[in-house]
Amino acid sequence: MLSYTVTDSKYSNIKEIAKDYFQISDRFLAKLKKNNRVILNGNSEYINHKVSLGDIISFDIDFDEESENIVPIESKLEIIFEDSYLLIVNKPSGIPVHPSMSHYEDSLSNRVKYYFNSTNLKRKIRPVNRLDKDTSGIVIFAKNEYVQEILIKEMKSNVFTKEYIAILTGNLDSTSGKISAPISRKEGSIIEREVNINGSKSITYYEVVKNFKVQIKYSDLFEELCVVKFKLETGRTHQIRVHSKHIGHPILGDTLYGNSSKLISRQALHAYKISFIHPIKKDFMSFEIDLPTDIKQVLY
Repeated sequence: MLSYTVTDSKYSNIKEIAKDYFQISDRFLAKLKKNNRVILNGNSEYINHKVSLGDIISFDIDFDEESENIVPIESKLEIIFEDSYLLIVNKPSGIPVHPSMSHYEDSLSNRVKYYFNSTNLKRKIRPVNRLDKDTSGIVIFAKNEYVQEILIKEMKSNVFTKEYIAILTGNLDSTSGKISAPISRKEGSIIEREVNINGSKSITYYEVVKNFKVQIKYSDLFEELCVVKFKLETGRTHQIRVHSKHIGHPILGDTLYGNSSKLISRQALHAYKISFIHPIKKDFMSFEIDLPTDIKQVLY
């Protein structure tokens, strides 16, 4: 429930409070109106109703909803944080966030659906951020439409920050930098992206943690690698993977933008940290998780 006591004469009606103070979208406001979820001093009211100082305006944002097209599947779900509005989990590599024809029952959403069912929570599956199938790390699920909308707005305004750590091939000379290179879909491919002057603005910041060498098994040869932290200003599909290739240092094990590796069976990319403002409580929140075992084995 969102609530506001009118203390400012700049608001003349309920709709202005909904749009300005709570940043409720037109689409969601129409839904609230249709379901009589707009409340003035304890009673359902029209959104254009005038307000006076001292009035209490409330919006009941919690709906019982179902994602009927997602099959609940019991499987391990590593929960990082949960409250009435958010579920934050650590996604393992090898599973997509969303179900698809080829991953109908083995996505992260299938696991979340089972968890919601087991706790008698009737909610749609609403992932806020997305990771590639073989990228591990933090994924947030919103428990209602309003929370999802606010977090997406935060991402667009860079209030919501996502940070990644990766192992790249080769050693980087610079200790930090900015990659500004537009990205578009590669012609003739529905999956692959590329740096293209006509693409969408794409900006990635990086910081080199360390350069190191790893001995190749059963040989006297060494492979040069580097550990790099990334922070995204934009969120294009495959952005870190494309930009890493663009600077001549593809992610270790990335078969789409580089080469396979005997050191790891997938791209060595992990979403290790997120920071945002809680959509309801307005607290600053930040979560950081450890590296998965397969990346640690390359490093240590």
